[in-house]
Amino acid sequence: MGVAIAPAGPVPAPERTGPGRAHWLRVAREAADDLATDAVAREQAGKDPFDEVARLREAGLLTLLAPVEFGGGGADWATACAVLREIAAADGAIGQLLGCHYSLSWSTRFFSPPDLAARVQLRSTAEQWCWGGGLARQEAPALLTGKAGRQVLDGRQSYVTGVLVADRLAVRAVRAGTDEPLAVLVDPAGPGVRVDGDTGGFGQRLAAGGSVEFDAVAITDDDVLGSLSADEEALSPSAALASPVGRLVPVQLLLGMAEGVLAEVREYSRTGHTPWPPASQVPAPTDPHVLGVYGELTVLTRSAAALADQALDAVREGLSAGDDLGFDECAEISVLVAMAEAAASRAAHESTARALDVLGPRAASARLGLDRFWRNARTHTLHEPVAHRFREVGDYCLNGAHPAFVLPV
Repeated sequence: MGVAIAPAGPVPAPERTGPGRAHWLRVAREAADDLATDAVAREQAGKDPFDEVARLREAGLLTLLAPVEFGGGGADWATACAVLREIAAADGAIGQLLGCHYSLSWSTRFFSPPDLAARVQLRSTAEQWCWGGGLARQEAPALLTGKAGRQVLDGRQSYVTGVLVADRLAVRAVRAGTDEPLAVLVDPAGPGVRVDGDTGGFGQRLAAGGSVEFDAVAITDDDVLGSLSADEEALSPSAALASPVGRLVPVQLLLGMAEGVLAEVREYSRTGHTPWPPASQVPAPTDPHVLGVYGELTVLTRSAAALADQALDAVREGLSAGDDLGFDECAEISVLVAMAEAAASRAAHESTARALDVLGPRAASARLGLDRFWRNARTHTLHEPVAHRFREVGDYCLNGAHPAFVLPV
């Protein structure tokens, strides 16, 4: 992997705004088109996605959210979400890999002191790190022992994205003696770290997921990014936004998968083939059944996209409020994101399964690889059950209960 050179000095003020949303959307579409050309072959081969990460790095997408003064793209979360959806439409697994990277690399802004966040982001941008791992709760969390200057990490973390290709892992640990949950940064190539791939999954095969074991891994003070405590005395409303911001990632991934399968089916159906010969000689674009299915799925997906836009607007306002944000406002934002995630999950489930009906038996061809959309969406939603989102929405609307502070897997 290439290493970028750190900026020689402060970036002039006129250049601190970054290239803009239109530029990054164009770059994302070009990267998505590139990924789409061999998506079926890559997914079926199931190789570790080093090449795909290199494509993202060369396009500048790994440093999209980093400040311009550090040499990054200076983009906001709305732009990152649009980029994620483009990539996920072409390749859901690489979309998950990129989304995890964005969520984890941004986490320092929520949990770390400003000076530490700046140091980590500067190095991450200069060396173009790809972040992997996850900050969600684990059944048996890793344990951080020792005092400042002499700390070690022991334990195991499972089902984490990007571990096979990441330059750095952000993982959840608890401090020995206090059980305080912490975000910890780990070099996967360092002594005492062992990474194992998850080779048995039927979907998201290119998300580089697996497990990682820590055996007396030395942890510096700068590697302890900050507390993940959900206690309101330790967690400010602005830091609590880490939960809905992180949950925007699966929203965009699921919408991208739904839109991606609908786009591929649309292009193939326009070739004029007949879905069910010889019983019907009506070409797909004029078959009443095809029109009904495609129309229904389009309405479902666009409705979910509209709700996602509302949630994104709410998150953007919350981020802008900063320390002025209250817990009630944060709760409302979290519920909007939960609604968007539930709608996106339903859209992805329906579209990735039923869009194949538009093509009829030909959709089963391994050459087309259309099954990858359903397998990727289903695998993702097994880790993020939609029932949890419905329960959060119901409890808030009926009882006024604030959603729990839960970080995505």
